[in-house]
Amino acid sequence: MALTVPVPTAIARRLGVTVTVAIAVVLGSLWDQARAVGNPPAVDDAQFRGSETVPYNSRFTFTRIRYDTPRGSRGGFRGGFGGSAWAHDYPMADLNMQIMLNEFTGVNANTDGSNVFELENREIFRNPILYISEPGTWGLTEDGAVNLREHLLKGGFLIFDDFEEDQWYNMAEQLAQALPEGQWVEIDETHDIFDTFFYVENIYVPHPLVRVTPSYRVIFEDNDPEKRIMVLANHNSDLAEYWEYAAQGYFAVDPTNDAFRLGINYIVYGLTH
Repeated sequence: MALTVPVPTAIARRLGVTVTVAIAVVLGSLWDQARAVGNPPAVDDAQFRGSETVPYNSRFTFTRIRYDTPRGSRGGFRGGFGGSAWAHDYPMADLNMQIMLNEFTGVNANTDGSNVFELENREIFRNPILYISEPGTWGLTEDGAVNLREHLLKGGFLIFDDFEEDQWYNMAEQLAQALPEGQWVEIDETHDIFDTFFYVENIYVPHPLVRVTPSYRVIFEDNDPEKRIMVLANHNSDLAEYWEYAAQGYFAVDPTNDAFRLGINYIVYGLTH
């Protein structure tokens, strides 16, 4: 995995000022260039709901988990069995995050596609960071639980995003199949993950669509706060919604940039811990 050492916090703080005005501009400019050469960004995600992957080439690839929704799952409200809750904000959120990693960090990320795998697929072990959208509707199979547990214990990092309120219970119930010993701990801005690369003045980026209060809960390796985070849940949050629409300017600049800063911090943390 090609990765440079993160810049010191003092430099990252100055970079944070630059990113405040640069993210939407950078993404808008890049997509305009793509259109100019006849390769416009695909914004209709329906065509991407097959087994879209990027051939392994050692570059960082955003890896999203596809899943079925169990009937009767608590907290689930979208998708239904076999539905597409997993694909919310896909593919633009994933692609835009990879672009920003290349533009602002030393992470060598793919920008011509991203990965979508089921947890049952052993290809997940080529990818150290996994992302699950709307885990309030997530269903975990027995084989998926075995692979996820092995992935996390080998050094993998799992990010949950885009779920609110009582949807927590289904996520926690499903994850317990893979990590029954895992204990959830709420963290705040004092944890290193929020200062890994960029300084973020206010980590509590407001949910773009729902009036809820964000919180960040994690499971540490061996349930030891001195060790690495294995699982991070952005509860009452939807960072990827900001990532998806950054080039269109649907949301205000400040929360959009903070959402990218948090995502970049998470990825750099996952690649270096």
